[in-house]
Amino acid sequence: MPSFRRVTPVGSSIIDRAIVGEQPVAIEVNGIGHAVMMATPADLEDFVTGFALAERIVDAVGEMEGLDLHATPQGTVARLWVARARAAAVHARARRRTSDSACGLCGMDNLEAVHRALPRVPASGVAPAAIFRALSAMRGHQPLNAATGAAHAAMLCDADGAVRLAREDVGRHNAFDKLIGAMARQALGWDGGFALLSSRCSYELVEKAALAHCPMLVTVSAATDLALARARAAGLTLVHLARDDAVLFSDPDV
Repeated sequence: MPSFRRVTPVGSSIIDRAIVGEQPVAIEVNGIGHAVMMATPADLEDFVTGFALAERIVDAVGEMEGLDLHATPQGTVARLWVARARAAAVHARARRRTSDSACGLCGMDNLEAVHRALPRVPASGVAPAAIFRALSAMRGHQPLNAATGAAHAAMLCDADGAVRLAREDVGRHNAFDKLIGAMARQALGWDGGFALLSSRCSYELVEKAALAHCPMLVTVSAATDLALARARAAGLTLVHLARDDAVLFSDPDV
């Protein structure tokens, strides 16, 4: 654990502090380089699975025929194998691209792709009380952030607000990919629940939610205008600026 000099208005001291991990994860699809993402090296099987679903490399986890992780001194190589019919479409637009942990557009190469159609998601019947319950429990499911102060979280919450599953990562997009991937690998559905993210809500997080058929997305910070528009197009109930004392609802039909 590295040491730091902690300075306050009245003096300084030497402290030890945990640091969040971040490394390159090179994702290959049927032997062809697809993307290099910066991610926290934990739950990488979940991450690559969720990434494949969010990038529309596959439509379901059953189309993944294999996933191998290979650690190297420089990072991790994730070798994903998908059905031949899926790989053909991926390779038609394949190009090596390097992305950081804030990237949500790494699979797109034109402006029209940003506005591609999203599936309509189920209507949400979650009561505000469930959202406040999940918010009050949120910190208890963020051990990495508690230790480092540098990790985002994505959580699967049930209709009553209990947290069923959580994933953390240095990147907010990665955390959501990890959650979606973990749900797919464990055959978990939303079951009338919702996703809770410790971040602002941008366009690409709405897209990930819609593609995962999530009926409600709750984010701690505010949404962008494009996120709001895309949520409405998908019928996704978006709750943002979610704090202990108030939340802001953007109902899809309002």
